Amino acid sequence: MTKKIEFKYIFEKDYNPKYVNGAFGGMSPTGEMVVNFYLERMPLPYSDFHDVKEGQVGDLTGREPEDYDSTIVRYIQNGIVLSLEHAKAIHNWLGLHIAEAERIEAQKKLPR
Repeated sequence: MTKKIEFKYIFEKDYNPKYVNGAFGGMSPTGEMVVNFYLERMPLPYSDFHDVKEGQVGDLTGREPEDYDSTIVRYIQNGIVLSLEHAKAIHNWLGLHIAEAERIEAQKKLPR
């Protein structure tokens, strides 16, 4: 006879999924996988400086920080630490879902 098991999902009160578009990490000294997720985006300036001409805001004359145009922000939102075994299981799970998403996208491109 096949035995059944039920998994219950319990969410933290402040559970709130985050959008990420990158990850940084690697192996810890204890052999675990460390993955820090981030949102990569252009920075927002702390301050903009404009000329004022005849009571109207004029041209931009400065910005802080000065390296604003050559900076990309990687905002670390959360991270995980997992064993190699669990990393492989999640890799497999992601692979299955990626294959399904690709199948759906390919079907959308077919002529009707």
